Amino acid sequence: MAIKITINGQAREVDVDPDTPLLWTLRDTLGLTGTKFGCGIAECGACTVLIDGRAERSCMFPAANAEGTSVTTIEGLAPEGSLHPVQQAWITHQVPQCGYCQSGMIMAVTAFLDAHPRPTDEEINATITNICRCGTFERVRRAIHAVAEH
Repeated sequence: MAIKITINGQAREVDVDPDTPLLWTLRDTLGLTGTKFGCGIAECGACTVLIDGRAERSCMFPAANAEGTSVTTIEGLAPEGSLHPVQQAWITHQVPQCGYCQSGMIMAVTAFLDAHPRPTDEEINATITNICRCGTFERVRRAIHAVAEH
């Protein structure tokens, strides 16, 4: 079944089973491997992408549900040759350790800051539920506050 989706600003048509998780459509069909597989049950957040600006965990999101939407992956977050403010904050505050979860975390934080431009620690804790096995949550919080202050 051909599914029409705008991905990173480019209109695409993908021929996948409608129940195929968006994660696998992005990675296997389109070669966009920045979105990671973590748990497969939408708990860890490594697979987070933006769908019409909302953070969604793509491992449990059927590709057919993305029909007619605008999907942004980590590859499309910033214009070529630049960094998104969240990506820059991640570097400045040395957020990643192993880095595996970071593309999903960055996408979740981007959507969060769009909705909460001046977040409290309580809002961060309640909303950013991505799991980082390295435990960089304090650095994540500092990076979020740094972006919010600008």
